[in-house]
Amino acid sequence: MTIDLEQHLRQRRDGGRKLLVVYLTGGLNNDWLDLILSCVDSGVDAIEIGVPFSDPMIDGVAIQKASQRALEQGANPLQIMKDLHQLDVPVPLVAMTYFNLFHHSGLERVAGWLVDGGISGVIIPDLPLEESTPWRDVARPQGIATVQLVAPSTPQDRAEVLCRESEGFVYGIGLMGTTGERASLADTARLVGPRLKALTTKPVLVGIGISNPDQAAEAASDSDGVIVGSAIVRRVLDGAGPREIGAFVAGLRTALDGR
Repeated sequence: MTIDLEQHLRQRRDGGRKLLVVYLTGGLNNDWLDLILSCVDSGVDAIEIGVPFSDPMIDGVAIQKASQRALEQGANPLQIMKDLHQLDVPVPLVAMTYFNLFHHSGLERVAGWLVDGGISGVIIPDLPLEESTPWRDVARPQGIATVQLVAPSTPQDRAEVLCRESEGFVYGIGLMGTTGERASLADTARLVGPRLKALTTKPVLVGIGISNPDQAAEAASDSDGVIVGSAIVRRVLDGAGPREIGAFVAGLRTALDGR
């Protein structure tokens, strides 16, 4: 049974909590499931699972390296979902990958894999809204939300449509470019939150370029929460295990809680 992504995030947000979503690359190493459990214990509200793809369009250096390492170790969508099936966590899992994997394997088959893995939502950066109906028609009855991304450069009328059609939450892209750590928070990361919150009551999360607790708190001050990926993946690539990742995530949680 998957968790309703939007309902879960709304309830936590409406209870006064700033939302924290973290990204981990599926199949990156032998203890990647333990990394998920450590993040849950450290207070995340959802976890984004990157399904490795050989030709990513939005991923920066750290996540590209992680995806390549996972692929070299034999990671594939079906195996990742089989691994996730072992888990029973109290927060939603969201898969992030590219549409070629869906097209190659078949929409119905992929939806079945995702359900078996306990996936509540998907982020597919290279699937335009106008071309997403076949996938959404398969995913929605299975309880899989399809999240839409809105960039700083997205025209206002387009942003309104994306917010209306997004399921689960609205992903506000904090800066133009690929994912990765930055020394300071981009100005656009402070602007995208209030812009999108004026267009929707759905949870608005800001991601890309959020690298540390201070940046997370800054970005969340004008949104419902943040998504942190590269800063975590880079630490895993450098050898950090569940305890170290848990401590970093706990620091993000503390900053968001204002403690």
